[in-house]
Amino acid sequence: MTWFVYLIECVDGSLYTGIAVDVDARYAAHARGKGARYTRAHPPARLLARFEYPDRSAALKAEYAIKQLSPAAKRALCVSGAGAGAAPAP
Repeated sequence: MTWFVYLIECVDGSLYTGIAVDVDARYAAHARGKGARYTRAHPPARLLARFEYPDRSAALKAEYAIKQLSPAAKRALCVSGAGAGAAPAP
């Protein structure tokens, strides 16, 4: 099963990073206020990027690596548009 790491920009400019199998459904849940606690307090403004991984383990490792980046580095990762190859290796 394919998993994704995704980055959301919130209305206050902060960034949220998560993993999901269906990013569109997960983003919709965040938008309805049914997602993570963070996005309930910081509603999402837009989906910045999604990166594909072969399994949950690889996605979790990449999510952790991305969460260690500075906000500027996260935004640069999203802008690069290079797909999963641009995300830190799991």
